[in-house]
Amino acid sequence: MGSFPLPDDLVRAQQEWHATYRALAVPRPRGAIELRRLLHLSAPVEWHPFRSTPDGGSPAARVELRRLAGGDRRSDAA
Repeated sequence: MGSFPLPDDLVRAQQEWHATYRALAVPRPRGAIELRRLLHLSAPVEWHPFRSTPDGGSPAARVELRRLAGGDRRSDAA
């Protein structure tokens, strides 16, 4: 892929979002802190200015962002 110039801050926010989501999935969650952090990170990821551009609003850009942020575990297995 790599056809979308994704902003670094958006990729970092998505990476943090995935890390926080995974922390919530452990059998013994550490508490509500991760859930609050996940909600806090959702806004900058979803409402980033890049998302309102023609490239940023495309499904391919969302897939590329997930891949770059490490949220697409299937690409790791390949």
